[in-house]
Amino acid sequence: MTLLEADIGTEYIIKDIVTHDDELDNFLFTLGCYTGEPITVISRKRNSCVVSIKDGRYNIDKYLAGAITV
Repeated sequence: MTLLEADIGTEYIIKDIVTHDDELDNFLFTLGCYTGEPITVISRKRNSCVVSIKDGRYNIDKYLAGAITV
């Protein structure tokens, strides 16, 4: 399942990230968003999700949330 389908407030482990963009992959890695890392969806809006990765909270768009498999 992707982050778009994940339950709010439940911690998941990232299984895969498929973006087809090396620059975006590197950016996510610098945020701590990579395979095997815990992630939690804090809230969901129409075109974005707020997620918690490590000690940070990030707002990611719908496209990116659909690219992260948990």
